Amino acid sequence: MSGTPHLAVEIAGETLWLLADKALYWPAKQTLLVADAHLGKAATYRTLGQPVPQGTTARNLQRLDDLLASYPTRRLVFLGDLLHARPARTGSTLAALQAWRKRHAELQIVLIRGNHDRSAGDPPADLAIEVVSEPWRMGPFALCHEPLDCPGLHVLAGHLHPVFVLRGRGRDRLRMPCFSVEQSITLLPAFGEFTGGMAIDSAPGRTIYGALDGAVWRLNQG
Repeated sequence: MSGTPHLAVEIAGETLWLLADKALYWPAKQTLLVADAHLGKAATYRTLGQPVPQGTTARNLQRLDDLLASYPTRRLVFLGDLLHARPARTGSTLAALQAWRKRHAELQIVLIRGNHDRSAGDPPADLAIEVVSEPWRMGPFALCHEPLDCPGLHVLAGHLHPVFVLRGRGRDRLRMPCFSVEQSITLLPAFGEFTGGMAIDSAPGRTIYGALDGAVWRLNQG
């Protein structure tokens, strides 16, 4: 099975690129969409005394840097859950995010407020991030955090952190982050590290694209 760093698909009459690094790019609008970054999640757990990995925020922001360098982008849209919890608004997580924002001062950034954003609070004003409620319309799409029902529009959403379980011999299992594309809704995988995922299965009318190790694959026939 071979894959590609990005895969073009037609959704709601528009060509969108599914990216191997768990993001979606709309070339006609030079717009990059990212779901569920959950910046500061590991730091939040460490405040609770949990032994979790360090450096996840720095790696997530570096991955955003790499995507912005690879795909001409005027607008970056976070489909909810930019910050994991209120502790992420202080300390090293916020400092890293502020330094990253200065490197991309001309970039328009929009955050669709998700459930974690509501508990964490909106990003500080100096980050110059426009915060909007779901659904937020852009062309034929309703940009959401949760997979809402938006008649007449194709929903682009996150929240569920979809993964597809590849089953090998015996007990071998591989949980692969994936995009799930149906007639009226597309689910994006969680962008952030240390986020977990919800397994989804093949179903009539659902096409699943796996994203792993720098490539995107079509996993079923929809």
